[in-house]
Amino acid sequence: MWSALKRGWVIIVLAAVLGNSAAAGITYLLGPSYSSTLQFFVKTTGSATTSDAFQGAQYAEQRVASYTELLTGAELAQRVVDEVDVAITPERVQSDIDATTVTGTVLIDVTITDGSADVVAQIAAAVADQFPQQIAELETTEDDPATVMVSTTDDPSPPVAADVLLRNTGFGLVMGLLIGVVIAVTRALLDRSVRDKDQVEALVGAPVTGTVFRDGGLERDRGRGRPTSSRTTESYRQLAASLQYLDVDNPPKVMLVVSSVPAEGKTTTVVELARALAESGARVVVVEADLRRPRVVEHLDLVGGPGLTNVLAGKVGIADVTQVAEPGMDVIGSGPTPPHPGRLLGSEQMVAFLAHLRDHYDFVLVDAAPLLPVADSRRLAALVDGVLLTVRFGRTTADQLTEASTALSSVGARILGVVLTMVPPNSDLAQALAYGEDYGYDGAPVVDPATEGDDDLEGGGRAMPGDRPTAADADGWGAPVGGVPVDKGDQQVGAPVPPRPSLRGPDSGRTGAATGWPTDSSSARDAGSGRRTAVADAQRSGLRGAGGQQPDRRR
Repeated sequence: MWSALKRGWVIIVLAAVLGNSAAAGITYLLGPSYSSTLQFFVKTTGSATTSDAFQGAQYAEQRVASYTELLTGAELAQRVVDEVDVAITPERVQSDIDATTVTGTVLIDVTITDGSADVVAQIAAAVADQFPQQIAELETTEDDPATVMVSTTDDPSPPVAADVLLRNTGFGLVMGLLIGVVIAVTRALLDRSVRDKDQVEALVGAPVTGTVFRDGGLERDRGRGRPTSSRTTESYRQLAASLQYLDVDNPPKVMLVVSSVPAEGKTTTVVELARALAESGARVVVVEADLRRPRVVEHLDLVGGPGLTNVLAGKVGIADVTQVAEPGMDVIGSGPTPPHPGRLLGSEQMVAFLAHLRDHYDFVLVDAAPLLPVADSRRLAALVDGVLLTVRFGRTTADQLTEASTALSSVGARILGVVLTMVPPNSDLAQALAYGEDYGYDGAPVVDPATEGDDDLEGGGRAMPGDRPTAADADGWGAPVGGVPVDKGDQQVGAPVPPRPSLRGPDSGRTGAATGWPTDSSSARDAGSGRRTAVADAQRSGLRGAGGQQPDRRR
């Protein structure tokens, strides 16, 4: 109940405001209200003894209830209309009069309410004059005089403006709150979206390995590095650490990141997770395998053109289409959209492609299409070491999550874990994970170890944070391909990766004898000319054979 009210507080507040505003508006349209009060006393006559007086009082008390009905009757209303000087109807008079009895007494309280002060004053005076006459006529017979008399205890009070605005707005506020609570609770009962880690783990059968809070800066700062103090960045670092120690004996290297339906944050998860892994010193490559709606290249503000589909078609080499997004993080774009993406992604060429990347990178992250709309990701799930399933908090339904889990299980995929994305900072889960608790630097100056003591460096050079030792400086550093040292410290972000020796065979033909992959084009042999020239050359060499030209996806 409390959780439902907390989630629906906006609805409750909005309903209360609307109720209050509606009451104020209706009160304004109805205009002011005036009221006057008077009181009647009922007594009997002809009581000679105390016993007669007592019996007369009981008789008068019994008559009071009947007289109250007469005060709001049509007969008295007509008498009032005939006496007053304003043009009103008997029905209006009846609606203006309200009569109540004082329990245990012979008193009748009468209140006259109307929008006109003059009408109220005239009706009150007429009622005070006509009602005693009406009772006298009713109680008098031909043989006996009236034994009951009705008189006013005082003159009618002057008309006063009633404070109906405060009363009506208060009533509207309370009614709005009640309606808002009903809507919020009903909405929570009908909500099928997942909002709890235990629920997710029960539906998928895998642990929640990461929780990412809603952060508008992810979209605003895309293509640029994230601030190190960001809680979102820390969330992806925690996810990266969990993956690195998920299975020490058989750690997953090739991972598919997929969602049940679109707009669940899978592409953002791929990019930010790759950044976190690269930051830890791992060599990471991101493969844009969502061939229907590719977003990785656009997200990182890289150059579109030939990509995965060209490599699988045997038109270009891997190095031709590989770009450096950040130090330690490479990206292979999707390339032109094929007519049958699922068939291409499930081919033997894709198996060999992933095997090659497995041998030359620490981690391979594959961004693929959602599971439920298309079958592309199901084919890929069977080829990778494991699957990370992204689930959007409060939007992905339990049914969708169940179907996605079933789809992965049907192809024998291993679900490594679930990443809960876009978790609201005000949710119970965010509070449980100490969202908002800052644990940054305590004011001490932050010194990069790479720059500390740079005056003692040989030659007086300054070591920058992005610098890496060359092959001559450290044995094995930067040698991801075939054991041949490759210094990546001089690569420019966004530039194609220089040709790697293992991509070529001993011969200089079109296909490398060592891997069976197409060798690099002329653009890869001249990587120093810049990323745009390199990719343009790759377009000419790759798409010329494909019979078409892929437009640049940069927007």
